[in-house]
Amino acid sequence: MKSKFVLTTTLLFLITTIGIAQTATLKGVILNKNNQPVEKVSVKTENGGTETNANGFYSITIPSNQDISVEFTHLSLKKVVSVFNLKNGEEYEFNPVMSASVEQIAPVVINSNRRKEVEGVVTLNPETIRKIPGASAGVENLLLTLPGVSNNNELSTQYSVRGGNFDENLVYVNGIEVYRPFLIRSGQQEGLSFVNTDLVQNVDFSAGGFQAKYGDKLSSVLDITYKNPYQFEVNADLSLLGGSLSVENISKDSKFTGIVGGRYRDNSLLVNARETETNFNPTFADLQGFFTYRFSNKFHLSFLGNASINTYNYEPFTRQTNFGTLTDPIALLIFYEGQEKDRYQTLFGAFKGSYFANDDLNLHLVASTYHTREEEYYDIFAQYRLGEVNANIGDENFGEVEFSQGIGSQLTHGRNDLDALITNIEHKGDFKIEENRIEWSVKYTNENIRDRLVEWEVIDSAGFSIRPPSFPPNEQPYQPFAGPLEPFQNVRAKNNTQINRIQAYGQWSKRSTLGNSNVWYNFGLRMHNWSVKGDGIKSSNSTVVTPRGQFAIKPDWKKDMLFRAAAGLYYQPPFYRELRDSSGVVQPNVKAQKSFHVVLGNDYSFEMWNRPFKLTSEIFYKNLWDVNPYTLENVRIRYRAKNNATAYAYGLDLRLNGEFVPGTESWFSFGYLKTEENIDNRGFISRPTDQRLKFAALFQDYVPNMPNLKVYLNLVYNTGLPGGSPSYADPYEYQNRLPDYKRADLGLQYVLVDANKQFSRGWKKPFKALSFGFEIYNMFDAQNSITNTWVRDVSNKRQIAIPNYLTPRVFNVRTTMKF
Repeated sequence: MKSKFVLTTTLLFLITTIGIAQTATLKGVILNKNNQPVEKVSVKTENGGTETNANGFYSITIPSNQDISVEFTHLSLKKVVSVFNLKNGEEYEFNPVMSASVEQIAPVVINSNRRKEVEGVVTLNPETIRKIPGASAGVENLLLTLPGVSNNNELSTQYSVRGGNFDENLVYVNGIEVYRPFLIRSGQQEGLSFVNTDLVQNVDFSAGGFQAKYGDKLSSVLDITYKNPYQFEVNADLSLLGGSLSVENISKDSKFTGIVGGRYRDNSLLVNARETETNFNPTFADLQGFFTYRFSNKFHLSFLGNASINTYNYEPFTRQTNFGTLTDPIALLIFYEGQEKDRYQTLFGAFKGSYFANDDLNLHLVASTYHTREEEYYDIFAQYRLGEVNANIGDENFGEVEFSQGIGSQLTHGRNDLDALITNIEHKGDFKIEENRIEWSVKYTNENIRDRLVEWEVIDSAGFSIRPPSFPPNEQPYQPFAGPLEPFQNVRAKNNTQINRIQAYGQWSKRSTLGNSNVWYNFGLRMHNWSVKGDGIKSSNSTVVTPRGQFAIKPDWKKDMLFRAAAGLYYQPPFYRELRDSSGVVQPNVKAQKSFHVVLGNDYSFEMWNRPFKLTSEIFYKNLWDVNPYTLENVRIRYRAKNNATAYAYGLDLRLNGEFVPGTESWFSFGYLKTEENIDNRGFISRPTDQRLKFAALFQDYVPNMPNLKVYLNLVYNTGLPGGSPSYADPYEYQNRLPDYKRADLGLQYVLVDANKQFSRGWKKPFKALSFGFEIYNMFDAQNSITNTWVRDVSNKRQIAIPNYLTPRVFNVRTTMKF
């Protein structure tokens, strides 16, 4: 397998390439002082020009990676001149307001490359997100190519960052926090992430050391901005896995804009290719919309809405998993009866009012509601054989199970229901004083969660019912057990919980100089108060305060370098999942998990082969206390609901990105991580997310002499995670690691129509963009596993870890179009 990866990487670098123009796109809406669109504004550069339409919209292509002067002129309005320096392929929005004054604004250089770098934020191109292949294509798929971000499950949109778990990541859409379902147990149940890539305009990501304004989580921030449309446009994406359709438009007076997107997904293509033979019908669908009405140039009101429904019907029949070694092969054969039916229905709505008092003061008021109803019902009876496999090559029975060394059965039952209503109201402000910027917020949250958990598991081996691990052992089966039969696992709980939160932050930022060097400062303070109450729950109340700071300096050197440092306290007050222990009971006195986080970073921008490149390096250290230990089964997290552990994490992240092929951005990532925890002072062991080494590459290319045939390659290699322990077990007894995770996804796309290739007649005339593609997921058919099935052999009281393999090689066809 390793040789295949090396060969593929070598071939990529040996592909002969031809140069293409390196360009960026500048677009926007030009308004007058009365917030009315201005038609027929001339937009000129040295290489060409355009003019605004009736809605004041313009779009112009300019050379990238160099200073380009753009002039905006109108017969009755003041001329505006600005200088831009944009990345190759970047789309930058510039919305000047033109007045009747005869004075000309002094030229301002706008260089987008440094806008987020000083904050330690990575900005991703939405067009790249929409093109890169993956079993769960989307924003999260692209995040997994970044250093420090990991997930060894291609069916899941969850991710861990620098040793944290899935619950430690913040996700915002247009400044509004969004949530994920509660009861999801496996990646194949997830379906769609909240973020609809067709609606995305900007993606910012921070892997740690983020500012106080971003909330109380331990690991990362994903900050998504949805589009404000400038013209009518329709986008469609169709494949064997489903499709998406989005429509965007703007009113004639430019006051109202709206974009609506619908998605449908069916994971049967992926799941039916796995080793378990099933009758499987998973369907996931959602509808999202983002609308803005500009009452005046000072007041805007927007609405973000989402409705989704995921259904998961699963009826397994048989499964055979071969494992062991070449000299001692073993197979697990399972025959199933029963089925599982899950349903997840969510509704989300948010209003945001923005008041722009002047150029220096912005005020916002946000109100949002998230409602989810989730059902998880299953009764599955499994009869299994654990046997020796015929390894004699050439034998007519080669590969068949000839001798069973253990037989048994297992019956699992679940009736889980959850109904959660989360309501937020928040005021935010932003005030600029010369080079100083002050930001603040006050937020109130009410979480009303009602759930019922009924789960039990009965295990039998050769006619003997295996008792729970908490029961005292005896000489079963040689000595009969006369007590009552008990399920091996039995979770029964009913909770009605209310959590009220008050959060606030204030932060100050400043751009300045230190000698001949440019510097940037940021310091902030967060406060979080929460109270827990409910039926049969003793009320509790807690408050935490966390300071955070950032500093960046760009020395006046010939080499283009930027140095960053960030440090602070990052506390995570418990969400509902963290309050519920492994038996399903809410523990209201769970404390906030706490960490001290330090990040040191460097950005080195340079030219190679006369093209721009950048090397980003970061080292980080986290010291954690009051840690809430958990077990991880696929994507299901079960907390102990005890702050009885300490932990640490440290590592190094490297990313080299640039135009390895002219006109396209690619990157290579490397990450080293070590994270361990000490539970009840028993000594340090690896945490469930201890992903030691990570290599990833995102490569974009085109075929020589056929530049319309694009190639996209997504490579990920992660060393194995700890094998995990069953939710009832002692993690100190389960520290074996899973095999390394290796995956390569390949996409081929033939472009018929794009921005540089338009048609004035024929069947291609209606299209602004049109392409057809072919994708191969898990190109080398690597056998990756995410968890183990633990098979118990009563005769020698041992448990055998049977790997649960993920998806094999899968083929997909895809077409995208824009009208």
